[in-house]
Amino acid sequence: MNKPNNKQRSVIMALVFLALLPADASLFGQQTFGTTIYFDYTYFMSKSGPKTMAPPNTPNFKNNFFTFRRAYFTYENKINDNLKFRFRIDSDYVTALDKSDKPDDRLRPFIKHLYLEWSNFLPNATLKVGMADTLTFKIAEDKWGYRSVAKTLLDGYKDATGKDIDATSADLGASLAGTVSKELRYAVMVTNGAGYNHPEGDKYKKIAAQVQIIPLAGFSLVGYVDYEKQSPAANAMTYKADAYLEMVKGLVLGAEYFSYKNGLNLTAAGTKYDVSGFSLFGRCGLIPGKLNAFARYDSYDPNAKVDKDGTSLIIAGLDWAPLHSSFKLQPNVWFTSYQDSAKKSDVIFNLTFFLSF
Repeated sequence: MNKPNNKQRSVIMALVFLALLPADASLFGQQTFGTTIYFDYTYFMSKSGPKTMAPPNTPNFKNNFFTFRRAYFTYENKINDNLKFRFRIDSDYVTALDKSDKPDDRLRPFIKHLYLEWSNFLPNATLKVGMADTLTFKIAEDKWGYRSVAKTLLDGYKDATGKDIDATSADLGASLAGTVSKELRYAVMVTNGAGYNHPEGDKYKKIAAQVQIIPLAGFSLVGYVDYEKQSPAANAMTYKADAYLEMVKGLVLGAEYFSYKNGLNLTAAGTKYDVSGFSLFGRCGLIPGKLNAFARYDSYDPNAKVDKDGTSLIIAGLDWAPLHSSFKLQPNVWFTSYQDSAKKSDVIFNLTFFLSF
């Protein structure tokens, strides 16, 4: 029998912890369980771009395939009007070797959220402590509304190693979010900075702050900044600005811009370079509760000191709920072009299956 790995042990321990909680009815006020799944069929419509061109001598190049991109399981317990607990498991492909030295690519579960939420910790403010969603792109993801199809700008282009863009969707720490008035909201957060999938590796912490201004009903502006030392001699900062327009029923328009500065990013000449990008997106209801359309344009520059290294991405698709809102078919096309004229464009079709129950 194979011994469980570290991630599996963490999940088992969390489930055991829940099972051993005292059988006090007051601890189980309003419990909910939910599952969300993103499943794709992908087909490469182009054959000469850097993503879709088959490498030499690769007759079995994967140019059409089925894949699970995400599978969430979420347990929430609203203990009372002020306390709520969330435990969420995510899953992803992690290539490893089994005992026979063969690749093992099974979906691996891991903990994404594990936190306590305290409402009215301060007047009109909520405190979260534990492994929780960060401020970095939460509002943008909610407004975009199609995480099942694509991550938002900063989330989609971040580098998992943290070398290019040190950003994560969840982290271990504490956050405080509140409302000053109907026109002004704020949030601050202090985290390890290593993300939900890594333990703390240094003594530095990431500090983030966000302000949302709503000057008119249906129109909002969001400003975000974070700071973290990367080493004794270098630090990193993210600047982000968003705008959202929701004045027409069924229509959402959004715009994002970010700039990332990291003291560890040095060119051959020894000068620092910035990473930046902007995104424009919209979604529109065509048949209420049944059919929506969405589109997005991203522009990304990985190095401000290098010419012709940028990319542009256009995403367009439909969102159809044939039977119920818990099951959606979302056909979408991705068109990626490159500033470097030597790189041909990539065109990729996805049929996304969205399941939530």
